[in-house]
Amino acid sequence: MMIVVLLGPPGSGKGTQGVLLKQRLGFEHISTGDILRSEVSKGSFLGLKAKEYMSKGLLLPDELIVDMIKNVLAESPTKNYVFDGFPRTLNQAEIFDNMLQDMNLEVNKVFYFDLDDDVIIKRLSGRRVCPTCGATYNIYYQKPKNDNLCDNDNTPLIQREDDKEEVIKNRLVVYKEQTLPLAEHYKSKNKLYTIPADGSQEEVFERLKRLL
Repeated sequence: MMIVVLLGPPGSGKGTQGVLLKQRLGFEHISTGDILRSEVSKGSFLGLKAKEYMSKGLLLPDELIVDMIKNVLAESPTKNYVFDGFPRTLNQAEIFDNMLQDMNLEVNKVFYFDLDDDVIIKRLSGRRVCPTCGATYNIYYQKPKNDNLCDNDNTPLIQREDDKEEVIKNRLVVYKEQTLPLAEHYKSKNKLYTIPADGSQEEVFERLKRLL
């Protein structure tokens, strides 16, 4: 079993790389949101505990999330796994490490997708979405044929609240506060590999494959 963790700021393309690892190299792409929904819908012991917290509007304890992940790993101990969006904090990473140690497993490699803030802001603030068909464009990289109109149905495109520049800048500040200690944690264990995240998704995937 190989366990890989993907780190990177919003807009760095790490989610896309996780999907490519699944599609092309057969990795199991782990999303804590999917695991949580599955446990809740099954009505499992952990799912019911999670539901209690959610019904009160509380954040789930890190230990509960890690217990859910443990169940997934125990079900398929021969697969390779890629984690995207987890762990998010140093505390989660430490609990995750301890759980894996109990299973005689470890995080094998952590890939950090590095991208300048200016590029991230351009990638995200340039996004425009068609409210009718959901098509996505970018005013810098993937423009519609007609200014601010969807190619499919001529609907005026919108910018989502999340994609406004001030919101993105705030997200980057929060991300750095959480993730820099996390990156240092894995660096101290000689598991951190930095990948330049500029270029096409194919170029970035080739860089990732070479380091696997």
